[in-house]
Amino acid sequence: MRRFSSLLLSGLLLSLSAPACSPNPPETTRTAAPAAGGPPAIPTEPAPVVAQAPGRFPETFEQGGKGAYSEGDEQLASGSWHFTEALIGSSDQDHKRGQHAARLRARGRLRMNFDAPSGVRTIRISSAAYGQDVASTWELWGSVDGGRSFRRIGNPVQAKGPRLLTTTFQGTTPGPLRLEIRKTDGGSGRLNIDDIELETGSGSAVAGGVASVPAVPQAPARSSSQPTSQIPKSPSSQVPSLDNDNLDLGNPSGATANVSMPTNYLLVKPQFAIGYNALRGTPTWVSWHLSRTDMGSAPRQDDFRPDPALPREFYQVTRNSYSGSGFDKGHNCPSADRTRELDDNSATFLMTNMIPQAGNNNQRTWSSLEEWTRGQVQRGQEVYVIMGSYGKGGTGTNGFKTTLDNGHVTVPARVWKVLVILPEGSNDLQRIAAGQARLLAVDTPNDQAVSPNWSQYRTSIDAIEVATGLDLLSRLPLVAQEKLEAQVDTAPVR
Repeated sequence: MRRFSSLLLSGLLLSLSAPACSPNPPETTRTAAPAAGGPPAIPTEPAPVVAQAPGRFPETFEQGGKGAYSEGDEQLASGSWHFTEALIGSSDQDHKRGQHAARLRARGRLRMNFDAPSGVRTIRISSAAYGQDVASTWELWGSVDGGRSFRRIGNPVQAKGPRLLTTTFQGTTPGPLRLEIRKTDGGSGRLNIDDIELETGSGSAVAGGVASVPAVPQAPARSSSQPTSQIPKSPSSQVPSLDNDNLDLGNPSGATANVSMPTNYLLVKPQFAIGYNALRGTPTWVSWHLSRTDMGSAPRQDDFRPDPALPREFYQVTRNSYSGSGFDKGHNCPSADRTRELDDNSATFLMTNMIPQAGNNNQRTWSSLEEWTRGQVQRGQEVYVIMGSYGKGGTGTNGFKTTLDNGHVTVPARVWKVLVILPEGSNDLQRIAAGQARLLAVDTPNDQAVSPNWSQYRTSIDAIEVATGLDLLSRLPLVAQEKLEAQVDTAPVR
């Protein structure tokens, strides 16, 4: 049994205690190991929630008919859930208590698009390996700020064998709670999840919802000539021990998966996270972690396509949106950074990961920077990367343009990237805050005259924040942010 309890300063401390028996007699309760080195904390900040007509737990997956692994939302009995590399299975090989169970593959995820109300005291989740597949490892993550940030609850859980086992988490939460289940091993084994139960202290079932979302300020339009004020930094004094997540450095714009916020829409994928601006048809930022395990032998897929995870209300950019424009479909997260599996590489060709990029910038300057970064990883480093663009108007092979596709896609004036490089290891945020990482910020013009020598465009993170209004290292303590973000890297790059 995993136990969670209140933490001062509106946080949520998630910890483990001794195992307890599941109330479901036919099944066996999984024993949880103690958390090594102490549990992670979920930092919170007040956020009003839009109330929706509630559904109801337990979530048994009996309602809904998602039959493909493609990413998308599905309305279930408890509310709307977001599926990534996941479907609702009903075959004889799906281990389930009713007619259906969720099935995850690769690094699949199930995420609530709504908040369970305050008062959750008990969480139970049943899991098993699909069919005769090898064991899978999954983790439960929680958010108490409406999905802005998630932190792991307890230790990883291994689903082994065809018998559904129930893992129980008990404690209290100080406010609304949103859950995400993550299959983390990335292996060939598939995972069944069934009967997600949330209960109050009295034992009554918790209400679900349709799509409770936090009300956050809309990100203002960015301009290269008129910098905007920065998003206020979070004066965090704690650095949770969480490594290798694509949002480890923070959510630079406070993006959320709220359809009413088209200029600041959050897309979280196993391969990277995106703050997307549907009015520009491009990402404001893309964030990912790069290590040697991300690079394998999967070939380049070149399957440029619309992102099915975008709400239907948003304009869908396609590969044809760039046709004849004189601009490349420029990756934010590069194809070569995700070659472990075919699905990983394919994800980089979603159009939500693209910007109109001048050919010389993309094929010379940016390609050189990307290759240099992967070279650092091959030498035993790991890298946290945030890339984005801002401003309006760039010069491609057909001259200067401000938009493509009848105004649906904005051509940025500048293309930037921040790299945080440190030796492979653990406690990454603590090491970064202690000054044990190399930080590079690069800001280049989006034109054909750009120099192939990316190092001459090095600048400070502070300068990029001023130009974009983003908060790029918000997970670090404020004193560390102020020191590190003012620096301009001058170390050799050859």
